[in-house]
Formats: sequence, structure tokens, C-alpha cells
Amino acid sequence: MTRKKLVLVIEAHQGYLRNSSAEGSFSARNSILFSAITDTYIPMLNMFCRLEKDGIPFKIALVISPVLCSLLSDPYIHEQYISHLDSLIALGKSETERQKSAGCAEQAASCLAAIEQAKHDFTQTYGCNLLETVQRFVRKGCIELIPTAATYAYLPHYADFPEAVNAQIETGLYSQRQFFGDSGEGFWLPYMGWAKDLDRAIRSYGQNYALVDARALLFSKECPETGIFSPVRTRTSLALFGCDPDTPRDIAGEDGFSSGEAYRSQNHDIGFELQTEEAEAFFGKGEARIQTGYKYWSNASDDRTPVPYCAEEARKQIIKDAIQFYESKLKKLDEAAEYMKEENAVLVCAIPAELLGQTWHEGVEWLENVIRCADAKKGFDFELCRNLIENQFSLPKISPYPCSSNGLGYGEDLLDSTNSWMMRYVRKATDRMIDLTGRFPSETSLKERLLNMAAKQVLLAQSGEWPMMIHDGKFPGHAEELFKEEILSFSKVFDSLASNTVSTEWLTLCEKRNALFPWLNYRIFSRKK
Repeated sequence: MTRKKLVLVIEAHQGYLRNSSAEGSFSARNSILFSAITDTYIPMLNMFCRLEKDGIPFKIALVISPVLCSLLSDPYIHEQYISHLDSLIALGKSETERQKSAGCAEQAASCLAAIEQAKHDFTQTYGCNLLETVQRFVRKGCIELIPTAATYAYLPHYADFPEAVNAQIETGLYSQRQFFGDSGEGFWLPYMGWAKDLDRAIRSYGQNYALVDARALLFSKECPETGIFSPVRTRTSLALFGCDPDTPRDIAGEDGFSSGEAYRSQNHDIGFELQTEEAEAFFGKGEARIQTGYKYWSNASDDRTPVPYCAEEARKQIIKDAIQFYESKLKKLDEAAEYMKEENAVLVCAIPAELLGQTWHEGVEWLENVIRCADAKKGFDFELCRNLIENQFSLPKISPYPCSSNGLGYGEDLLDSTNSWMMRYVRKATDRMIDLTGRFPSETSLKERLLNMAAKQVLLAQSGEWPMMIHDGKFPGHAEELFKEEILSFSKVFDSLASNTVSTEWLTLCEKRNALFPWLNYRIFSRKK
């Protein structure tokens, strides 16, 4: 009898935006991470704890990028985050008073309470260590961690540099072992970017499966009869799961759940609406404005008629949308099961973490209701990818079609008119880094430190976060600045090695600024023999 399985995958990644300026600065670099912690990561852990307390079984796969793991485990970031929350709490207290006459005192008080709760959860409940709580659920078998590339690089852009692809994969897997003690069985391709021979690289490190865009399976010459509802394998026996293309659209499409009129508008934040004098008291004079979390209006608002947000109405809509999502996925699995014979009908639903809490304020609560709904109705079982590849070496073989989940299916937004200028610099730096490992195969002491720093700078320059931020207009100035910073620093290292002169002071400052991957060895860029 065919059994129906649904795999939930939540993908969390973050550019290396680590502000090392004076404590209390509310730079855009910090705000991206801090908003994610407050709106997504803490609520998600709270959801896991509630489900566990209520005895609701759940299985979820998490992709937590190495860069994000590094930031979440950084004590300096912890101090800045707590200071940031303290400032938001102070802002909330003054905002509550201000709104008594403006008419949104109740909404302001609710936002303040949420931020105070976030501080309590971060400091008291989780002891500033969110990754440890994740690990606890991993040990219980509720969560499977799927590693990904070191700096979330779009690997097809480096397919002709096997050393660069290997460096991204190897560093990502090693980082996973450093943070969680195990590198898992699978691999998450950033932006689901697939190119020829990526399976050889992934398989060579012992990983058994990867997740790909549905096009990789459906557009292949050997299009599998079971479509995306059953895993397949490549010529190297890397199992592939095709992801449901409708899930992101269900949530954030033009008519997606997140656009429901009852939900809180994420575009109206007092951080952008306060008068100059009021804003300077919080941001500081001349500082960029950022999200504060104080949002009072629903999606039903327009520029002329603001409609206050009602949490009770939102909760009613959450339940309706959770049931609709459950029923739509069950219908897909039911229809697939008719053609599956004795095989399991599997549907993989991958959700970007930013949609849950940041893009959609009620997203985490919606996901919890989906899980509770599935437990009550028993239409399908939640499962993990690692448990669905027992017959890995007898799966049908295909040659996956090169594609991506981004753009129109080919990652166009990662290399377009807004950001294509970056590619020539990062590819040149990559080529030079590979050359350096051949010229300096066994350096020690100061030169080894310099080469390790160079490897880190190239990995950071390869990050797909920078071109995506520029394309999306999400603090593009910061992304451009950080990219250029890494390229110029690498060039300085390259010139220093060529002239055999090293500035110890400069190197120490670079190491302090980029605290990422302290164990990194530059030889990961070596040509494999």
C-alpha cells in the first residue's frame, strides 16, 4: 500500500553582516540578523517547544548556513543583540505613551510585550545559545540538519573551478561538524543551483542526497515517471529530491497567504514613519533607519485609510490558511498515490525561513497550525529525507537538468545588469587563490595565517548574498561595500605574498574583523591529485 509522506524543509541563511563598531550602533548590517532572530528563529524554537510539550509529533529538516551558525554563536553578536533589544524596549515605552493620543496604544503595547518576551526567551529560556536548543531536537529525532555551502555561494557560477566548488562544500560540511558534531547525510544546494558534475563533488564527500528544483527532474531527458513524488539518483548514485514548486508561491505569491488582509502589514513600521526629532532619539543623528518591530496596521490598509491590526482576526485566518495548505498538499499526494504502485508518495515542501516571521508576521504560527492539523487529520505523515533513501542504489537514474529555484528557473537574478560587474572580480580572485595553494603548498606561521585569511576572503566574496541583496535593493550599498572590502583585502594579501612582505598589524585587524571559520585551512583550494 502506498504511504503518503510530506517533507518540510526550512532554509535559513544570512550574509556575513557583522557590525564591529561601537556597541549600541543600529546599523543596517546588524538589523537584518537581529530582525531574523526576533521574528523567526526564537518563535520557531518556541514552536518546537510547544509541540513537544503538547505531545504533537513533528519532523522538520533545517538548513542553517555556516555563516548564520557563526553569527548565532558569536558572543559579541549576543551582546549587541541584547543591547539592541534594550533600545527597542525603551523605544516601546515612549511609543506606548505617544500612541495614547494617536490611537494605537494597544498595538504598541502588544509589540512592546513581544520584544520583552524575545529578550526573556533569548537570555533566560535559551541562554543566548539558540543552536544548542536546535541540537536538542536533533538528538530527539525531530529535526534533521542539512548542511550547505560555506558562504551560500551559487555553485553553478564556479562549475569550471572544481577546486572552488570543493572548497565551498568541504568548508560547509566541516562547519556543520564543528557546530553540531555531525555533517549529516544530505546537502542543500544554495538557490537550488544545479550544474553538471555537482553530484560528483557532493558524493565525493560522502553525502547521500541533495534537494533540487522540480525542473531538474521534470526537464531531464529521463524524466521520471513519478515526477517529483519519489526520489531519483544521478550517475554517481546521489539521491535527488525535487521540491514542490507551489509551496513558496502558496505563502508569498501574488495571492499567497501572507497577503491576507487580516495579517499584519510588514511594510508599515514606525522606524520609517517617525518624525526626524523622534527618530534621532532612537537611531542617532544621521543613522540609517531600520525596522523596529512596532507595526500597527493590517494588510487591509492603504495609503489613505490605515486599518488597525487585530490579532484575534489574524488567528482566525491562520487556522483557515493552515487547513487550506494541508488540504492542498494532501490532494497532491492523493493524486500521486494513484500512480505510485507500492512506492511511497513523497512531497518535499521547502520554505525560506525569512517568509516565516519576517515577510509574514504570522508565518510561524501558521506553520504550527499546519503541523497540528496534519496530526489531527492523519492524511499524511511528516518524514525526513534521510529516512526515504533506503533503496538509494536502486532508484531510477537521471541526468538532472541545469536549473535553479531563483529567477525564472536559472538564477538570472544572481547575474544580471545590477550585479554582473562583481563576477569578474570574484572569479579572478578564485583563480588566484587556487594558484596560491600550488605556489605555497606547505607554509606555516605568519604566511599560513595570511593564506588562511586569503581563503576566507575568497569564500566571502563568492557569497550569493551580495548579488542577491543588490538585485533586491536590500541595503545594496552595504552589500557592494562588503564585497569590495573582501576583494581589496584579498588583493592586498596577494600582493604581500608576491613581494614577500606582510603587515602583521593589518593581518591581525583582518582576522578580528572576519571572525568567521577560525579553523579554516587555505589548502581546501588545492587541486585534488
